[in-house]
Amino acid sequence: MVEDFEVAISQGQLADSMSHVLAKPLPFFNSTPLHIAVVGEPGSGKSSFINAMLGLRANDPRAAATGIQMTTVQVKDYPHPTLPQVILWDHPGRGMATFGEDKFEKKDDLTHFDFFVIVGSQRFRSTHSDLVREIQDMGKSFYFVRTKADLDLSAAKRQQPSDYSEKKVLLHIQEDCKECLVREGVRDPQVFIVSNWEADCFDFPLLQETLKNDLLRLKRQAFLLRFPSICLPTLEKKKTTVKEKIWTRRLCLLIALGSPVPFLLPIFLFRKFRSWCFLDFGLDDPSLAALAQRVGKTSTALKAAMQSLGMFSAILWVLPDLVGLSVMAYEYHRWEHFPIFGCLLSGGISLPRTYFMLQKCISGAADDTQRVLSKALEAEGKKSI
Repeated sequence: MVEDFEVAISQGQLADSMSHVLAKPLPFFNSTPLHIAVVGEPGSGKSSFINAMLGLRANDPRAAATGIQMTTVQVKDYPHPTLPQVILWDHPGRGMATFGEDKFEKKDDLTHFDFFVIVGSQRFRSTHSDLVREIQDMGKSFYFVRTKADLDLSAAKRQQPSDYSEKKVLLHIQEDCKECLVREGVRDPQVFIVSNWEADCFDFPLLQETLKNDLLRLKRQAFLLRFPSICLPTLEKKKTTVKEKIWTRRLCLLIALGSPVPFLLPIFLFRKFRSWCFLDFGLDDPSLAALAQRVGKTSTALKAAMQSLGMFSAILWVLPDLVGLSVMAYEYHRWEHFPIFGCLLSGGISLPRTYFMLQKCISGAADDTQRVLSKALEAEGKKSI
């Protein structure tokens, strides 16, 4: 799959490169790791939840450490026993101050993870709101898991024994969590009510089945999130290929742009050369339209990610020509003969500058290809579960 993806990019077929990823079934993504961060407040049962997900007892040497006191002080990974390349990461608790400050929160970096499970007990808190916003800002998705359902049911039964209904209590907890998540801008939030000590009760079986069913999309997202590291070597090879392919055009433009020509002609020729580069990299209008249609975005949205479309840099590049042109004008006006010295000065300034300008044009097209594909892949990555 990666080979097909790279070949399509090297040929400037950006829409095809996307199709190669989105059309693949789950077995093709088995080798793609899915890193799931389990996050929440201290004492919410994150470590016990991980043990329940892995089917481990607390006294198992492979299990996450649990206890009354805060036991998770650094991030630790736990591979899933049956889901290939699925790794659960136990995170230190958020929102618990130690001697006036949260010493763990400063070290907490969620950007390296593909998916999240926000674990909460009791009511929805500001810590959960902060996590939801942080995850959504990264364009990633999550499950919200409400733990300690057994304790909630026991408390409800003691408080209202005559009007107690397990179904009503669980439904109330779930609806309250969903309402809080919707207020944070989450569309169709997925909330699971569980007890870490009863993995076969409440929503725990549903959670396991949902994760299994979502695995294809989540692993595809994980692949897309790793796209820059996959794409960069391919684009470096592509830059070399483009330089070799259009070297004759570069030579002609180098001579033309390095000559003492009128100010607007270099800009026109630069735009022409840039169009050739865009065509080779698949950034021309028809290619962008095909890619936009494939990912359900507009060409305008994809073009907005490009940084080499403007002419400001080209104008800056030709500004030094004004020095040569000024000398030429002075030479012609002062001595009324062909401005030989001015031409030599202009050419001496223009030739090396023009060479680097054309090199920069090719590099800019390669960088824009990466930005456009990242924007297109972002459209897939941000589709909520």
